[in-house]
Amino acid sequence: MLSKIKIPLPDMLNAVLDLDSSALIIDQIKNLIKICRSKEEMDMLRNSAGGDKEMLGKFEEIFGELMKVPRIEPKLRVFAFKVDYSSRVRDLRIWLNTIIAATKEIMGSVKLLRIMQTISTLEILGGSDVECELDSLVKLSDNVVLMHDFCKLVGEKMPELLDFGNDLVHLEAASKIELNAVAENMQQLYDIEREVDDEFIASENDGANFVGFRNMLYDFLGRIDADAQLLNILYSEAGRIADSYISEYPAHVSFEEVTNILTRFVETFYKSREEIERQAEAEREMLENETMNINQNGNL
Repeated sequence: MLSKIKIPLPDMLNAVLDLDSSALIIDQIKNLIKICRSKEEMDMLRNSAGGDKEMLGKFEEIFGELMKVPRIEPKLRVFAFKVDYSSRVRDLRIWLNTIIAATKEIMGSVKLLRIMQTISTLEILGGSDVECELDSLVKLSDNVVLMHDFCKLVGEKMPELLDFGNDLVHLEAASKIELNAVAENMQQLYDIEREVDDEFIASENDGANFVGFRNMLYDFLGRIDADAQLLNILYSEAGRIADSYISEYPAHVSFEEVTNILTRFVETFYKSREEIERQAEAEREMLENETMNINQNGNL
C-alpha cells in the first residue's frame, strides 16, 4: 500500500493537515486509514520507542510519524471526505433536480395526458383505472403490432401528439435514479458533517501545530452546512412532488417503476414511429418508380 504513495512522508502529512486534495488520491488516503487501524502494531511501536530507530523499516518509520499526529485516523477520514465531497454534492444536486424536473414535465404535459386518455379508450388493452394504465403501457411496449397500430392511430387522428416525448426531457435520466440511493447519500452527507464536527471539537487542544488544520475544518464545516441547507430544500421538494405524482397509483407502485415504464413506452413509441415512417418512405419510392416505369412504357 505504501509503495503506491510517491510523495515524501512530510509532504504527505502536510497535505493531510492542509486538507490539500490535489496531493493524494482517495485510494491512497484509504490505504493510510487501513494502516492506522492496526492498533496492536501501534502499541508494539510505542513500546519500542526507546530502541534503535535505525532498526526500523520503512513501514515502521512511516507508522511512527503517523502516530505523532493526534487522532490521525479521524483526520485522514475527514481528508477522505473532502477529496470526494464536491462530487457527492454535485451528484445529489443533479439527481434531485432531475427528479423534480421530470415529475413536473410528466404532470404538466397535456400531450402525454391525451396519449394516456387515448390508450384508456382502447378496449383491447382493458380498463381505464390508473393501475390498468401502467399495464396498458407495458402491453404496448411489449407488443410490436399493437404499438404500430397505436402509432398509426395517433398519426392519423392526432398528429399533433406524435412528438409528446419532447415534453419529457428529463424522464430517461430520472428513470435511472433510485430514491433509496438518494436517501442513503443524503444520510451519508449528514454523517460526514457530524464526523467533521466531532474532529473540529476534538482538535481544540491539539496544539499550535494544528491551528491551521482546525481553521480549515471550520471553513469546511461552513461549506458543508451551506450545501446541506440547499440539498435539504431540494430533497424535500423532490420527495413532495414525487409523492404527489405517484399518490394516484396503488401503494405498491414506486416512482422508479412508473418512470421506467414511461421511459420504455416513449422509446418503443418512437422506434415504432420511425419504422412506420421508413415503411411509408419505401412505399412512396416504390410508387414513384412504378409511375416512372408506366410513363416510360407509355412514351415507348
